[in-house]
Amino acid sequence: MVEIINLRQARKAIKRKQGEAIAAANRAKFGRTKAERLGQASEQARALRLIDGAKREQD
Repeated sequence: MVEIINLRQARKAIKRKQGEAIAAANRAKFGRTKAERLGQASEQARALRLIDGAKREQD
């Protein structure tokens, strides 16, 4: 006997799997770890402090 399947549910399952694959690709392409984000933020803050320290005061 052949198992009866609901085509609507099968289509939704296929679409869901495709969406998950796209999401995984986007995470790999655009995602950064928390350590990377914090490292970049601290580096940017350090650069701003360096620039502010090098500015000359105007009377």
